[in-house]
Amino acid sequence: MKRIQLFEFEDQSWFPSWMRTSLNRLIRVLLNKMGITESASTLINQKLKESNSNQVVDLGSGAGGVMIDVFKNLKATQPDTLPSFILTDLYPSESHVDYVNKLQFDQLRYDHRSINALNLDSTPSGLKTMFNAFHHLRPNEAQRLLESAAKAETPILMYEMADNRIPLILWWLFLPVSLIIVALMCLFLTPMVRPLTFKQLFFTYVIPIIPITYAWDGQASYPRIYTFSDIEELIQNIDMTNYTFEIDYLKNKKGKKQGYYIFGNPKK
Repeated sequence: MKRIQLFEFEDQSWFPSWMRTSLNRLIRVLLNKMGITESASTLINQKLKESNSNQVVDLGSGAGGVMIDVFKNLKATQPDTLPSFILTDLYPSESHVDYVNKLQFDQLRYDHRSINALNLDSTPSGLKTMFNAFHHLRPNEAQRLLESAAKAETPILMYEMADNRIPLILWWLFLPVSLIIVALMCLFLTPMVRPLTFKQLFFTYVIPIIPITYAWDGQASYPRIYTFSDIEELIQNIDMTNYTFEIDYLKNKKGKKQGYYIFGNPKK
């Protein structure tokens, strides 16, 4: 397996929740600027139809930013056939739950209960999604999630914005330069963050903790991403008598690759 387990600040229980939210909001801005949110919206809509689902159940939603944008995209393009969205998390933040539910969209809500993504039997029905979070799972957890989807015969869609094709030695060689570039990028992305808090501004431009953690987590996540062959290894011992997995690249309207996805669906 090429994927390796590196340290990320976001994974640590002691990491402040407001700072984790700050990093997620930066990622949200980046995805929108790269056009990935639009492509992901099209992908989710397509997989809803293929799985005959009318509800999206997002796993590990955090602050909910990316899925809120996906919901808004679909609401703008297909208001008459808009699916329901339920955001979930293992440790849902009360402030995040309140923020999303106060948006007052009839078909978007944040579930206040603790939802374990590794046990899909306990989740609401619908297409399960996991956005840029699959790489946070260790191999035994990732295998457990995929096996849980197959066993429950529930559709699941996971997306990663990179595919870990670069040789690890090159990643290490270019890491110092990459960290500087991503940290500087943070300075330009921050003014576009919404909502933009005083804490995020202060710890970006006065005491630059957020750029440092954002740069490291962004670069450390790359070698943690499962390659296509890694995923094949994870699913090789799963009973797929009534289930199938599709692994493919996400592409925009021009055919440019924008990361990859894993789609699990019961056989018809």
